[in-house]
Amino acid sequence: MTDTKQDQEKRVVLPVDPTRRTEIDKQRVPMSARPYRLLAMVKQDAVVRVQKEPDDTVMTWPHLLSIEFLAATVMSVFLLLMGLFINAPLEDLANGNLTPPVAKAPWYLLGLQEMLAYFHPVVSGVMVPFLYILFAGFVLPYIDRDPERKRPSERKTALVLFSLLCILGLFVTFVGVFFRGPGYSLVTPYLPFFDNFTNGLHFSL
Repeated sequence: MTDTKQDQEKRVVLPVDPTRRTEIDKQRVPMSARPYRLLAMVKQDAVVRVQKEPDDTVMTWPHLLSIEFLAATVMSVFLLLMGLFINAPLEDLANGNLTPPVAKAPWYLLGLQEMLAYFHPVVSGVMVPFLYILFAGFVLPYIDRDPERKRPSERKTALVLFSLLCILGLFVTFVGVFFRGPGYSLVTPYLPFFDNFTNGLHFSL
């Protein structure tokens, strides 16, 4: 042990030739001038850092999918019970020689049929649905494009325009379902003090 300590004390570090000094040699600091000592080597961080996920998010499984599975199960049971306990008979066979008193499209197409009563078939059957889908699906998202406003209360322009489109579509459907009677004439269901009174609703699901 004594010899080893003496050998270490006798070691002399020769100065580096100035002509051979590199940038690393220039940046070296003598051990006596360092106020710290090396305890461990720390690995360098990766070049691509993974951003921290927001704190208000949850995993798709099981949080989201379990709720969707439960909702699908409840709806399936509800439809099964409706089919078992509610009678929904089929209508008679179609007769080409006999026109039914009320000829209506299915309820989801009554909006188009209602517009046919007011406009030309090209306008109500082609142009209006095309413009409706074009404006609601393609133009409306570009009207309010501020990325900082994410809540519905902060995007009043898009919310008002979309609500108007929905109200117009539901209005023509509502009129076609409840206020159209025999011969597709305007009626007032269950209101006997009007001249165009009828005691029923002339539509089928």
